[in-house]
Amino acid sequence: MRRPYRQPGLVLRPRSGPPDPLARALQEDLRALGYLRSGIDGRFGGGTSSAVRALQLDLLTGGQHGRDGDAPVALRTFNRGRVVAPTGVVDERLAGCIEDLLGDHRVPALPRSADPAEANREALAQIQRLVGLPVPRAFLVAILLQESGGWHYRQPGPGDRDNFIVVGLDRNDAGRPDRITSRGYGIGQFTLFHHPPTPNEVATVMVDPPRNAQRAVGELRNKYEMFVAGATPGGRADDRIAEIGTGPLRPCRYPSTDPRFMTDCTRCAMEHLVDIAPGSRLNPATADTLQPTQYHPETRYARVPDRAKLGCDWPYAVRRYNGSGVNSYHYQYQVLQRLTTRPPISA
Repeated sequence: MRRPYRQPGLVLRPRSGPPDPLARALQEDLRALGYLRSGIDGRFGGGTSSAVRALQLDLLTGGQHGRDGDAPVALRTFNRGRVVAPTGVVDERLAGCIEDLLGDHRVPALPRSADPAEANREALAQIQRLVGLPVPRAFLVAILLQESGGWHYRQPGPGDRDNFIVVGLDRNDAGRPDRITSRGYGIGQFTLFHHPPTPNEVATVMVDPPRNAQRAVGELRNKYEMFVAGATPGGRADDRIAEIGTGPLRPCRYPSTDPRFMTDCTRCAMEHLVDIAPGSRLNPATADTLQPTQYHPETRYARVPDRAKLGCDWPYAVRRYNGSGVNSYHYQYQVLQRLTTRPPISA
């Protein structure tokens, strides 16, 4: 199908002013192809330009092999000499590439919902019904809220008709800042390092929220088992070692025979709350302090559950879920705060 912005001599570039129907059509296609994080509002701003540059870079260099498997096709095969540099500007030649991508069955469009609000409610309800979880449900829900706001699909706002699956875009290639290195999809931010996804990945982990969230379950359990009290520096959580020591892992303060086992997290979290002030030490064994970062400009957190007094090791697993360093402490504080607020599904 010919794209409405594919016109001889037409150029779309960042501009101010009222919404542009052609820019809105472009944004819809960039969302379908997995390059625009959010927003189908017709305003060609920095986010849209960044998405265009990422697409142009993939048309120049995008291969088929990823660290987690192969994409259905190498995106550079769609270029055919039409894109020569990542400019962030759309002309007829790039529009032709987009047409070809959208028309090829090997490049599946990201899913969207006709009723995203209801779909999001049902996604959370389905997660509530999951049984036999190897992680505390309250911590899982807090992570899902932190990762995606508890949304599987974007919910349109005034002037914005974005109802595609939630997608998070990482750009961690210092040599090529326009390159999208990984994408997290849906409520659990199921991460893929290859692009485009396979049709099976779209039909399963993107369309099925419980299966999507199971990646978060597995990742949190892995961090708990392998990265909290390990014998090597890479397999240990420094905050846990400093505050609890190197003893056995603690799944819960209650024994497994107690009905409160891994289910009473919210009440436990409310027992001891602390304020994290600017410049607070990250843990008792380090001189490093809380500092703002490009991802977390915050320097103060109020009423954070005291991780050392919760009686379990899940707070330390939560931090390692986000890696290490100061960003992981920001993440930990924010997830712990979510334990003290009423979640949209029960714990």
